[in-house]
Amino acid sequence: MSLSATLGWKLNRLRAMAPAEVAWRARQALGGALERLGLGRAPEAGADSGARGAPWVAPLPRGFDAAPYLEAAERILAGRWDVLSLADCVLGFPPRWNRDPKTGRQAPLAFGKSIDYRDARVVGDIKHLWEINRHLELVTLAQAWHLSREPRYAAGALRLLESWLEQCPYPRGVQWTSALEAAIRLMNWAVAWALLGEAAAPIEARWTASVHRHCHFIARNLSRHSSANNHLFGELTGLFVAALTWPRWPETRRWRELARAGLEAQAVAQNGADGVNREQAFWYHHEVADMMLIALAFGRGNGIAFPARYAQRLEAMLDFIAAVIDAGGHVPRVGDADDAVMVRFSRAPGFNPYRSLLSAGAVLFDRGDFKSAAGSFCDKSRWLLGDAAAALYDAVPPAPAKPPRIAFAEGGYYILGADYGTPREVKAVLDAGPLGYLSIAAHGHADALAFTLSAGGREVLVDPGTYAYHGERRWRDYFRGTAAHNTLRVDGLDQSVPGGPFLWLEHARARCLHFDAGVDRDLFEGVHDGYRRLADPVVHGRRVEFRKRERAFLVRDTLQCARQHEVELHWHFAADCALRADGHAVDVESGALRLRLECPRALAPPRVVLGREHPPLGWTSPALGVKAPAPTVVCRGRMGAGSLETRIALVHPD
Repeated sequence: MSLSATLGWKLNRLRAMAPAEVAWRARQALGGALERLGLGRAPEAGADSGARGAPWVAPLPRGFDAAPYLEAAERILAGRWDVLSLADCVLGFPPRWNRDPKTGRQAPLAFGKSIDYRDARVVGDIKHLWEINRHLELVTLAQAWHLSREPRYAAGALRLLESWLEQCPYPRGVQWTSALEAAIRLMNWAVAWALLGEAAAPIEARWTASVHRHCHFIARNLSRHSSANNHLFGELTGLFVAALTWPRWPETRRWRELARAGLEAQAVAQNGADGVNREQAFWYHHEVADMMLIALAFGRGNGIAFPARYAQRLEAMLDFIAAVIDAGGHVPRVGDADDAVMVRFSRAPGFNPYRSLLSAGAVLFDRGDFKSAAGSFCDKSRWLLGDAAAALYDAVPPAPAKPPRIAFAEGGYYILGADYGTPREVKAVLDAGPLGYLSIAAHGHADALAFTLSAGGREVLVDPGTYAYHGERRWRDYFRGTAAHNTLRVDGLDQSVPGGPFLWLEHARARCLHFDAGVDRDLFEGVHDGYRRLADPVVHGRRVEFRKRERAFLVRDTLQCARQHEVELHWHFAADCALRADGHAVDVESGALRLRLECPRALAPPRVVLGREHPPLGWTSPALGVKAPAPTVVCRGRMGAGSLETRIALVHPD
């Protein structure tokens, strides 16, 4: 990152802060400077009682097909790692913990808080470097030991830990820059600790000393103010889990109560009463729900109960997942997605993280609709809830997998469709919610009034996803911009104004004016004000009607303005769709599915764009760091105040 770019980002970031946050960050910076001088660092662990907390479930489960876990462990011992979208990376065993597996860049071992981890010239791709340091693979080795009692898996786990402790000394290097990363590492350490049991004895003293430093580091560096999003939730979860697992120091009780109270408060603050996570990013919705589930499990295992509202909010979050997941198990890629997991419990093939949450929810909340949407009791649920939970799952009476709700007014999402949970399902998920959470809306996309569509469990109209976080600004801007979503763009501008890769300076405000779901039709009407900032202010309204007998969507986009503007309508189709333009219509095929898109006559005939580089258009990103060409229909023209009519008809939905 150049000096001018760094300065520009810092000024924009400052604009998103209230005075109280500026003062807090100044105090944090002073604390960091003092730590660099040796003041305020984690002290040597005091009186160590050697006490051990209980595991999250007892007895630890064993009812698995061990083969996928042993195979994964063998690959790790052979030095072959999967790091986000980078499959089968040859990193060695143990790896070089400060070397970015994506770029090969070796990050410095300077004082951690002095390192600019956003600068790829210094650290490489920090997302990939941090990923291996979360120690998901440590859990895999511990699982392999637990299931097989083969000594080399336990020995490998200890060797991995010893190498990390040697290469990543506190407080030096990028492993000591982020409280969230330290917290996720503690979650994985806690799981591995329970699974290894007495096999961890040779390294116990060094390991627990590092746990103490981690807890001290997290407690002093919690994300606050405009950064108090999923990062804070993860930090609190890691601190809570660690305090329960290693209750051996005088500070442990204080850390546990700090984390427990924080989790109770943030479960309500970060997730609406309707169950929608306020970051407006479905993957992070899953991550926060997963953290809540992990904290709940560790709390129960150690006799620490959360209040009823905590579990109620978790159940509401699963309600939302059940509403947006389609019959094929697809969840729209709304907002950012980093594809990370807190703990990689499952190595089973075909693992679906959303269905897994519903699988656990079926047991915890006795929900037959969750069970039907989940499809089976998955490995992750067994690891978390124990072998006995499989029988509880089987005893839950099945119920139709139709959404428990279809209107989420606080979160701003609405479901239109028919025949939910069946092979004839039609499901559209429409977004009329906020841009994101807090002043920076870090993980939100400029997607007001966009919608996705699936039919018969096949994705048709999609949200293209995320692709890039760090280091590829052009692609980061594209995938979170308005042109990458199924909505209308005015004058070539995004609905909201970006100020950095995880920062929006001006937020479009969307709202639902009317929603009605009936036997014969569903109807949504909404509006957003993102273009009121223009010299000639524009208000974009959208009306979406689904006529169930016709299997057709009628979309009316309306502009309120005084003068003419350039407008573009984008329709992003799944990569496996084949498109053929015919005048103002486009015929779409996907397997047995046929769809006809009839575009507004007031605009130029539609063009189908596939994988264009400059400017980017016609892409989808199935995973972070992966992009593939996908057909996008774009209709352009100039218009003043008025309406545009689009019809989307399923010709053969089966």
